[in-house]
Amino acid sequence: MNIREIILDILMELDRQGEYANILISSVLEKYDYLDSREKAFLKRVSEGTIERRIEIDYVLDQFSKVPVAKMKPLIRELLRMSVYQILFMDQIPDAAVCNEAVKLAKKRRFQSLQGYVNGVLRAVARGREKITYPDKEKDLFGYWSVCYSSPAWLVEHLADAYGIEQCEKILQSFLVRKPVCIRIRESMSEEEKEQLLDKWRQAGVIVHQHPYLSYAVEVEKTDGIKNLEGYREGAFMVQDVSSMLVVETAGIRAGDVVIDVCAAPGGKALHAADKLAGTGQVMACDITQYKADKIEENRERMRVENLSTKVQDARAMDGTLRGAADVLIVDVPCSGLGVIGKKQDIKYRVTRQSLQEIKTLQKEIVQNVVQYLKPEGTMMYSTCTMNPGENEEMTAWICQEFGMETVSMEQDLPEELKALGKKGYLQMLPGIHKTDGFYMAKLRKCRKTT
Repeated sequence: MNIREIILDILMELDRQGEYANILISSVLEKYDYLDSREKAFLKRVSEGTIERRIEIDYVLDQFSKVPVAKMKPLIRELLRMSVYQILFMDQIPDAAVCNEAVKLAKKRRFQSLQGYVNGVLRAVARGREKITYPDKEKDLFGYWSVCYSSPAWLVEHLADAYGIEQCEKILQSFLVRKPVCIRIRESMSEEEKEQLLDKWRQAGVIVHQHPYLSYAVEVEKTDGIKNLEGYREGAFMVQDVSSMLVVETAGIRAGDVVIDVCAAPGGKALHAADKLAGTGQVMACDITQYKADKIEENRERMRVENLSTKVQDARAMDGTLRGAADVLIVDVPCSGLGVIGKKQDIKYRVTRQSLQEIKTLQKEIVQNVVQYLKPEGTMMYSTCTMNPGENEEMTAWICQEFGMETVSMEQDLPEELKALGKKGYLQMLPGIHKTDGFYMAKLRKCRKTT
């Protein structure tokens, strides 16, 4: 199989609403690990880019094809999409090569009768790219943004309503920007050990940036796979966004605490909490399936963490052994995931206005149950990786009212840029505005009784 055929199969699988794109692409890259780095990079770029730019690509195809995208045969539709992506967004690839490879693939997949159609449409796009017309920005700003930033119109409206026109466009722009991989270096490492590790990465051709928010957070680019980095097998680091690290950084974890993470997979926050305990206390990391628990355990073993245990546990079901046990309760609930669209491109096609409402029911079921795990003076860290007031600020207000809780300022533990935002005890981070994923967190405790 050639690289373009592998990409076509990825897109066909996603068209069937199978696995999430980031998981599928990672598994394919692992399967074809024998490919050289350039081939892997091409596979990843075209797969992710075609998914990411689907709305704009379909808009363009409908201008050059007599058959609307919606009525195309699935394989031909995906073949044209990936080819148009290369024509419009990958200048280093000759248009003729893109067209020829697409025609060959159509024939190989037994669509000989459509070879001429595929060739004609792609050559028309290549010739007419300068004449492509987009929605009128002055008359239909949201329609223009929807096409140019390849985001569903409802999502554009939602972000504009929630965060205003200026921030909305910055968020949409950020969705299309390739971001470095963020890594948490073990805090137990000395500064000298950390620098020695980073120097080895640089010597291997990796670009390393110190993250401005946390001293133990770095961003890396041009790696030949995270698992191939020096220190991975020894547990020196974990892939984790800074926004997720801040949940643990602001939780006020103290030596000897019991920390319970109820939706923990793949274990980033739970393992970070264990690091904060420095060998004392205990972390219980729970999730709903054995598969997820195994992921946590895999990372625990790799990072050689002893004060963490894993458990298969539905966060909606009471575990009597955990009642009243937690000094710190981490509740990173399932959410719409709008904040990580830049990394998981197909989320924007899966989420709907209706699902934004439905997910809140699940979140409330989880909180109603797990709040019972808190000690009387315990701290709850509620978080999501989304940008939806209904799942964030409104949910925080509901928790406070329903369970007699109050928010606690996070100001002293936040980086300078975020201090003012976290003063009230909750914080919404936005991609394109802050140097993180789109992420929400709130720090909550039982209200103190006054006499």
